[in-house]
Amino acid sequence: MSQHYARISWSRGDQAFLDNQYSRGHQWSFDGGAIVEASSSPHIVPLPYSVEANVDPEEAFVASLSSCHMLFFLSIAAKKRLLVDSYQDQAVGIMGKDEQGKAFVETVTLKPKVVFSGEKIPSRAVLEKMHHQAHELCFIANSVKTKVITEIVESD
Repeated sequence: MSQHYARISWSRGDQAFLDNQYSRGHQWSFDGGAIVEASSSPHIVPLPYSVEANVDPEEAFVASLSSCHMLFFLSIAAKKRLLVDSYQDQAVGIMGKDEQGKAFVETVTLKPKVVFSGEKIPSRAVLEKMHHQAHELCFIANSVKTKVITEIVESD
């Protein structure tokens, strides 16, 4: 099986620390060279200790579920010889508490809007089956207890 790496870097610099009033801004670095500015969510750690412009772990989690689903969906469409022009998702993650009272991302709703062209345009039933298959194949969805819902958005 493959291995996947991320380097997470934070430095205190000249900030105070023991008073818990320090920046949560940090970087995620990936083996391909991408660097993402990250932080805690301002919903969890108030400003100015969070960096609102940075990606927080909860957003990244939602994005990874959406991205994984999309990549499998596109593969399924290509195998079916369906020409996809665009795929957009406005995914939403909702925090909740589990049976032990621990906070977690309880639900992620994917809202894919797929635009097709060409001779073969799939029916709603075929789209639903394709999205179900994509969900079943998604490594990220298979790795979590979060409920993942797909609400297909009709293209114009």
